[in-house]
Amino acid sequence: MNKKTLVVILLASVMSLGLMVGCGASKNDTKADGVNKKYIIACDSKFAPFSFEEKSAYKGIDVEILDAIAKEEKFEYELKPMDFKGIIPGLTANQLDGAIAAMSITDERKKSLDFSDGYFESGLSIVVNKNNTLINGLNDLNGKAVSIKQGTSGAEFAEKNQAKYGLNLRYFDDSPSMFQAVENGNADFLLEDYPVIAYKIKVDSGAKLKIVGDKLDTVNYGFAVKKGQNAELLKKFNDGIKKLKENGKYNEIVGQYIAK
Repeated sequence: MNKKTLVVILLASVMSLGLMVGCGASKNDTKADGVNKKYIIACDSKFAPFSFEEKSAYKGIDVEILDAIAKEEKFEYELKPMDFKGIIPGLTANQLDGAIAAMSITDERKKSLDFSDGYFESGLSIVVNKNNTLINGLNDLNGKAVSIKQGTSGAEFAEKNQAKYGLNLRYFDDSPSMFQAVENGNADFLLEDYPVIAYKIKVDSGAKLKIVGDKLDTVNYGFAVKKGQNAELLKKFNDGIKKLKENGKYNEIVGQYIAK
């Protein structure tokens, strides 16, 4: 065997070894420093004040809490803004590692997802056009058309109570479209999480909306992963949110968007 042949064999062996190492890696493998990992994490693309686009960048309570936790727990992530209705299917199909999308923790969702500890307490509100004097609470909803976003707790409430109140359900893909339906008179009322609608009314002086009656329930938002998977990421979130509440960062983030 001559030197040239030996060099070719050695080079081929090195390349084969490199390919084997590359094939064994995944997006969640530990990096060389043994600390940082990268996850694909979804947020709702249009759900202020939790996540929304401003000047070609995403911001909001969910986005900033996730970023702060990632820094505390030393992991990397790719933020994937998307319609809320696609988030749970994305998790169950293993297209996403996790989701922080102002997602209410419910027994139904627990069938396919594992949730973190609650990181934000919310509740469902009835919202009408500010000129509407006929709807003042739950007892005034009979026979009315409700604007709801697919896959949300508002949609779940409307579907469960459709027969009871004779509701006409009108579905939308995002919150702005849902709001507009009520402002334009194409729906009588909408159901939305209290902090979301309170923020909308606070920052948008042109909004033709108002909250009426008491909150319909009290729920907690949770960070979600596919059931039985990504337990490590879930623990990182729980540990991180605890640290943020202890060091004051949590209140700092939330306080930017929702008054105490």
